[in-house]
Parts: sequence; C-alpha cells; structure tokens
Amino acid sequence: MSLRAAPPFRADHVGSLLRPARLLAARADAAAGAITAAGLRAAEDDAIAEVVAFQQRVGLRAVTDGEFRRGSWHMDFIYQIGGIEKVPGNLLSVFHNEQGDITFTPDAIRVGRKLTMDKTIFGDHFAFLRSVAGQSVAKQTIPAPSMVHYRSGVRAVVDEAVYPDAEEFWSDVSAAYAEEIRGMAELGCTYLQIDDISLAYLNDPDQRAYIAARGEDPAAMHLRYIGLTNGAVKDRPPGMAITTHLCRGNHRSSWVASGGYDYVAEALFNELDVDGFFLEYDDERSGGFEPLRFVPKGKYVVLGLVTTKRPELEAKDDLKRRIDQAAKYVPLDQLCLSGQCGFASTELGNALTHADQEAKLRLIVETAREVWG
Repeated sequence: MSLRAAPPFRADHVGSLLRPARLLAARADAAAGAITAAGLRAAEDDAIAEVVAFQQRVGLRAVTDGEFRRGSWHMDFIYQIGGIEKVPGNLLSVFHNEQGDITFTPDAIRVGRKLTMDKTIFGDHFAFLRSVAGQSVAKQTIPAPSMVHYRSGVRAVVDEAVYPDAEEFWSDVSAAYAEEIRGMAELGCTYLQIDDISLAYLNDPDQRAYIAARGEDPAAMHLRYIGLTNGAVKDRPPGMAITTHLCRGNHRSSWVASGGYDYVAEALFNELDVDGFFLEYDDERSGGFEPLRFVPKGKYVVLGLVTTKRPELEAKDDLKRRIDQAAKYVPLDQLCLSGQCGFASTELGNALTHADQEAKLRLIVETAREVWG
C-alpha cells in the first residue's frame, strides 16, 4: 500500500471548514452595509489564505477554501444558475440531533426560463484558491445537479410554460453543469467534488415515501440522478478527478436522513461516472459496509469514519479496525479516509471548536499514514 498520487487521497476531507469569528463578523458587517463588498472580499481572501496554510500544516494533500465565501454549501451555487430564481419556501426542513429537532423553512427555487450556465459560478473562488495553494492540490466543491430538483420535484419547481416536456428540463440541467465543469477545467481545476444529498437520502424509507407522495417514482429516482451527473461529467478532461460526497444532512451538528447504502449501492457504484465516493460511516445511521461489495476495480471509497458532528476524538485503533472491516468488501488499496461530512455545511458550523477540527484532521492524516504507508 502507498499514498496515492491522484485524488482522492488516502487522507482527505469533504471541504467545508469552521469559519473564523472575524470572517463571520465581516459577513455580518457587509450584510448591514457597514463594509463594502470589496472589504468583505479582502476579509475572505485573508481567511482563506490562512485556512489553506492550516490544511497544509496538518498534512492534507488537497486543500479547499473551506467554502468561506458561502453561506450555504449548495444554494449559493444554485441561485446563480441562469433561469433559476429565489422564491419564498413553503416546505419545512427538519434536522435531528441528540437534543431534539431543528426546524425552519428555507427559501425555494423557481425555474422561470430555460436553464443556462452564464458564467463559471465558483470560477473566481477557485482562481483565488489556486493562487494560494502552492504545491497542494486545489479542490473545488459544488452541489450535485440533483439539488435543482430533489426537494420539491419537477412541477413544483419548473414553470410548465418554460419546460412543457420535463425531459428537456433534465437535459438542460446536465448541460448547464457540463458548462460549469468545462469552465473549471479551463481554470486548471484537477480535483472536483460533487456534493449530493439525494443519493444518500433515498436510502431512507421515509424519504422514498415523500417522493412517492408527490407523484414521482422513488424506485427510479436514483437512476435519474445518476444520469444527470453522468451527463454533466461526460466531457471532463482526462486530468480532472471527480468524486462525489453522499450526505444525509449536515447543519449545526444535525442530520435529516438515515439508512445504509443498500438501496442505491449497485447502480451508484457501477453506473455513476466518478473516480471516488466519499461515504458517511460515522455512526449506525450509515449502515454497514456490505454495500461496498458492489464497488468495481478502479474506483475509490473514502470512508467517512471520523465524525464532524461531535467534538469527541475517535480512537485510532478503532478507525483501523473499521478500515479492516470495510476491506472485507472492497480491497484496502481502493480505500481512503476522511471526515464523514464537512465541518460547516452552512456558515453557522457544527458544534465543535477549531481545536477539535484540527485534532480530527490530524487524526485522519496520521491514521492514513499508518495504514497505507
């Protein structure tokens, strides 16, 4: 076994990191009109340069901007797709944790014209990240194309006068994402991660019941989403590694869905055209490793064994035992290690300190070095 020369790396991470207090203050000042957009940008630049240096110090080979310019891991992207409008939401979001539930009604989307990708949405984010990454691999994260649809369904989102044929809508979603990926490649991106809650949520019977209740077919939805992503990535250049992260919800240390990967595993691992899969495996909600038996040769699984939702530090020997258990279903050489999700999918972050975050990332790096060399 050896460390990998290409992504995903033996020690990797999902991407979002806890925001420093001064950055949160700058964002609040900008929202209140107390500083200019240029002032906020300067504060973001400084914080990102520091967090890149932090990732390098702990030994990570891929670095992200921590998603420091975003309030939300997905909506900051989706609202910039041409044709998508922000509208008031009417669906309650319910996140669970050990203390109870967090409920809120987020803004929604509406497709008011044919979808286009009028610019490389996170192009300027990536360009700055690359400028401060040095010899590290600059990793860009974007939400999956399924996020344009999953929460509400086609007809709740798409104006029928714009897309009388829903198949044209699906095709345009893939085409818009393909344009984003082309733009990222032109900027020199060699490591792109597509974050996807839908393919994880569909393992939960309650989520499948929700899909059925709105008149769609839960037995085919994961196949539709796999097709969407495949259409988006099919023209990527040979030098770009693409991974996907499957998430069951991550907001203020809370989650939405439960269930192992069994429902989607065979199609997910064999049909989704990506190089690696970041999978949550930090507690019993994630199920067992048995679905990994479907992973074909040449694809990699990044085991999210280290939780980003709680501050308690995992025991290194426990992580090694779980890696050994996973290796009964997929060869050890096709495995890597990471946190189970990001530390801050929204700018509020999870219930950990910056010291907790550092300890967990160092643990991932040290464990990977001991397991794979």
